[in-house]
Amino acid sequence: MSRAVFDISLIVATYNRRHSLARLLKSIDCLEYSNSVILEVLVVDNGSNDGTQSLLLEKQQRTLKYSLKIRREERRGKSAALNCGLRNCRGEIIGVVDDDVVLDSQWLLGLTRAYKVSDFDALQGRVLPGVDPFGHSADLSKLHYYNIPVVDHGEQMRPIRGLTGANMMFRRSVFERVGFFDIRLGPGASGFSEDTEFSQRIRTAGFKIGYTPYPVVFHALDPARYGRRYNRTVHYQKGASRSIYRRVSLLRVFPETVAHCLRLCAYSVLGNGAKVHKTEGRVMRGLGYLQGSLWRYRKEIRAPEWPEFNHRFFDDHKNQEREIRPLDD
Repeated sequence: MSRAVFDISLIVATYNRRHSLARLLKSIDCLEYSNSVILEVLVVDNGSNDGTQSLLLEKQQRTLKYSLKIRREERRGKSAALNCGLRNCRGEIIGVVDDDVVLDSQWLLGLTRAYKVSDFDALQGRVLPGVDPFGHSADLSKLHYYNIPVVDHGEQMRPIRGLTGANMMFRRSVFERVGFFDIRLGPGASGFSEDTEFSQRIRTAGFKIGYTPYPVVFHALDPARYGRRYNRTVHYQKGASRSIYRRVSLLRVFPETVAHCLRLCAYSVLGNGAKVHKTEGRVMRGLGYLQGSLWRYRKEIRAPEWPEFNHRFFDDHKNQEREIRPLDD
């Protein structure tokens, strides 16, 4: 495999997370990799006002093993920021990580190893729980409580259906074929699903998606995300986001949601906290999908406005280009 395959671009979209971004950049400084790897890091600031720009400019003045590029994307949304990074990156392999993770020192070695030993076009790395602002680790028996993405399918590489944006990578040929992220989706827009919809197009284009245990990131624990209230909000947004790019019959979603409500009542009576947490999320996801679908339907028939919907992405992105290249381009 030629050296050019291991020219790697790492894209980070960030918004008002100066302190966690500083930890991420420090972990990038500590990456171990050979001289045969050329690494560029693109940090796209999505309009932060917390000193992120000064942090990045100060970092850029230092002597680094990698090339640090700073871009600013004023259009709100993680997908818009990632697309800015995609327009400006040069690597043959493109990695995407969130701004609230820390990379294991072997992350880059793991990435190159994964591409050497597999024929996957896109890869999902491990996402494990990190520490909270006080340095405390997660209680592994209560992972659901922290409401963070955890991806760990074991020690062997294997095919999977989708990618999680906290730690994913793909060949440039994938991006050139499937195009940009959908700017209607993700944080700053609908809230979620930009990675899920992107994965869907990757599969449709005939590319292979795989899980690899090698490149590992540790996701920060944020007390603001703890507990059931945040969990309900997250899953509601996931359902609403799903209504944008998926068309599932409401005759299927409605009875499934009712069934989950009944299960939720039963688990509550039995005092099964973990099942309550999981099922409550499914109920809210169903409600989010139902309301999102009904909202779209009413907009299509020009019905009078509902009371204000929690997520105004339908109006915000009604006339915006999705920034997705057709598969037959």
